[in-house]
Amino acid sequence: MDSIGKICILGGGTWGTALAKMVLMNQKHMNWYIRRDDQIEGFYKLGHNPNYLTNVKFNLAQITFYSNIEKAIKDSDTIIVAIPSPYVKQYFRRMWNSTFRGKFMVSALKGIIPNDNMVMSEFLASNFKIPPEDIGVLSGPCHAEEVALERLSFLTVASKDETKAKLLAEAISSRILKTRISKDVVGIELAAVLKNIYAISAGICQGLLYGDNFQAVLMSNCAKEMSRFLDGVVPIERNIAEQHYLGDMLVTGYSQFSRNRTLGAMIGKGYSVKSAQLEMEMIAEGYYGAKCIYELNDRFKIDMPIALTVYQILFEKLQPQTAIKKLIDFF
Repeated sequence: MDSIGKICILGGGTWGTALAKMVLMNQKHMNWYIRRDDQIEGFYKLGHNPNYLTNVKFNLAQITFYSNIEKAIKDSDTIIVAIPSPYVKQYFRRMWNSTFRGKFMVSALKGIIPNDNMVMSEFLASNFKIPPEDIGVLSGPCHAEEVALERLSFLTVASKDETKAKLLAEAISSRILKTRISKDVVGIELAAVLKNIYAISAGICQGLLYGDNFQAVLMSNCAKEMSRFLDGVVPIERNIAEQHYLGDMLVTGYSQFSRNRTLGAMIGKGYSVKSAQLEMEMIAEGYYGAKCIYELNDRFKIDMPIALTVYQILFEKLQPQTAIKKLIDFF
């Protein structure tokens, strides 16, 4: 393999739009699957996504839009999946194994498949028999809003096939995006799930008016908990301080652009979980991730007091103030 081929992005939300901008910084053309025809029409009228990151202008001559997901995949070589994790099964339910044959499937999900409790690489391998060397992951400290502002961002491409990882990393790197590669596919995916849960915890503490000193201790304990979980579930040698583990966790825990931190902050201020979700009007992946990790950990029995606390607040209606005071005893 000497080329990454034609890149296609699946998903027309905030993250999909940011990824499209990054791809077109270094590629002359890409395919883009967007479910709704009216959203595609909005692109042609306005020159930008009518619903998300509206300040990002596109040269539409560089894009072929699709509202048929099977055709978009068929006409492409590298498929970057940027669909919110709760909707993945809905989008992929009519797919056949043959749809993905010879394609490099790259997950840019920031969550885990609800009910299945699988990260995307596991979901693709289990349901469509895609070999490990044809699966990749994109993750790292890279908020869509900062991509729109052309602030320097960082992504790691992980794959068992190092050549494919390198080719994709080179294909999307640009003056606003620095890339690196890894082989820790599942570990990086699980880290992306955990960092959203930990961002909710940081937001809750912000809403409860805990200060920066406490947040620093919370985040350091989150890093230790993440390391314990990853080592227990995917026991390979890794450096938790790498950008796709600790870096991504820190930016999600501290950034004003973090949906998960925002959700947590609203809950800490007294919103119910449901009312906070309704007011946000955007998906905070950590909500689903908290339940999935709780259920997944039933098998591994790893000590995870922070993730457990977030689960109890979100799903068992434990009062945030009570839960965080109890959590402090673990620090």
